[in-house]
Amino acid sequence: MRKSTIANALGLILLGIGVIILLPIVVAILEEEYSSILPFLVASVCALISGLICQWRGGWGHNFDSVTRSEGFMIVTLTWVVMAAIGGIPYLFYGLSPLDAYFESVSGFTTTGATILIDFSLYPKDFFFWRSLTQWLGGMGIIVLFVAILPQFAVAGRRMFFAEAPGPTEDKFTPRIAQTAKALWLIYVLLTVVEVGLLHFTGMPLFDAVCNSLTTMAAGGFSPHPQSIMGYQSSASTWIITCFMFLAGGNFALQYRALVQLKPHSLFRSEEFRLYLTIVLFMSSMLGLNLYFSHQMSGADSLRDGLFQIVSIITTTGFSSVDFALWLVPAQTMLLTVMLVGGCAGSAGGGVKVVRVLFMGKYLQREVSQVLHPQAVLPVKIDRTTVPEDIQRQILGFLLFYIMLMVISGLVVTMIEGDAAVGFVGTAATIGNIGPGFGEIGPMGSFGMLSIATKIIFIINMIVGRLELIPFIAMLHPDFWTFRRGC
Repeated sequence: MRKSTIANALGLILLGIGVIILLPIVVAILEEEYSSILPFLVASVCALISGLICQWRGGWGHNFDSVTRSEGFMIVTLTWVVMAAIGGIPYLFYGLSPLDAYFESVSGFTTTGATILIDFSLYPKDFFFWRSLTQWLGGMGIIVLFVAILPQFAVAGRRMFFAEAPGPTEDKFTPRIAQTAKALWLIYVLLTVVEVGLLHFTGMPLFDAVCNSLTTMAAGGFSPHPQSIMGYQSSASTWIITCFMFLAGGNFALQYRALVQLKPHSLFRSEEFRLYLTIVLFMSSMLGLNLYFSHQMSGADSLRDGLFQIVSIITTTGFSSVDFALWLVPAQTMLLTVMLVGGCAGSAGGGVKVVRVLFMGKYLQREVSQVLHPQAVLPVKIDRTTVPEDIQRQILGFLLFYIMLMVISGLVVTMIEGDAAVGFVGTAATIGNIGPGFGEIGPMGSFGMLSIATKIIFIINMIVGRLELIPFIAMLHPDFWTFRRGC
């Protein structure tokens, strides 16, 4: 790896964030919260100075066309770690400790939605706007944003693009990676604007509509209301958010083809999307029936809350229309099941991803058939295309590391906190970038009371989970840390 290349790329991104972080100042001025201008001004200055230093150390103006895979992984990882540090600076001015500020910022940028806040009344509106904006930026991806807007990354952006959101396939549906990034952001912005309009039309205050829409499309779950979506007591808003959460958990490339290129058949030709839809409909039906018969909820409420919570958890958004931490064990088990699935590849959702679940089902089916027909050649196919052997190994490796990290993290946190629910559910919620769990870290709870060690572990889980383990796995190999001179 070349330090100059990494420093230059990081410097460019920091300069961009230094400008973006000024946006909450506009909200502070509109809401006449003038004392909130300083926190974001300081954060912006820190980002700009850091960016200039990185550019200087990298030798200024750099050609990124020859970025290697290792350099791409390092740039992406450092971007998320440093971005969270910059994004946490404003929180320090509102009384949060450095660790809590970093936790809240990481939770925002990784779209996890796990909060350390306890009393929401202590914070101004621009504070909540920044929380929502960090999720919106992280939902589509920081690197994807800068690949779309910075011409310097027009060629090398491919390495970083897929390092940030590694998946079983590289879904590039336009000739140039920069065009792909712009197309993804186009559909992302379009859906966000439409949701803002619909929520405001149903009676939700404009500020809340903006914040909730930003975090819905990011599959993030931060809401300016301490009781999440439940606090608005609006069935219409709940249904609207359910629909947009479902879209946030779907592949944005397919949605671009369906909505912009007017090819709706693209959605239903995708085996992953069909499985995603099937899981949502089946699990929400089962949960709705459970709520109706075991929790004495009305038919309408059972249908609405069952669908809302299944969509919220499988897309890793983490919104709540009801305090599901109070539900009986069977209902919570259904939520835990979809928590382990996650959204589609190419979506804002986290987790294992539906396409990997689909692959594992086909892989196991192939292995069973191979027992009966040992000489048969039985390729694993998704969307009528054979999955290459290297992709199969990558998926299996991902799943093994995912399980290993979840077990180790769960056991360590359980020993630290003395609570298996916090240990394993909290681990699943942070690695999967879901947010709330059960019990004290439930939808109406907070991660703020956890120990320092647990918060550090969960911070690592959130970053590793957002980057889908691949850069983390690469960093475990000694060869990754080989640096060389040159441009």
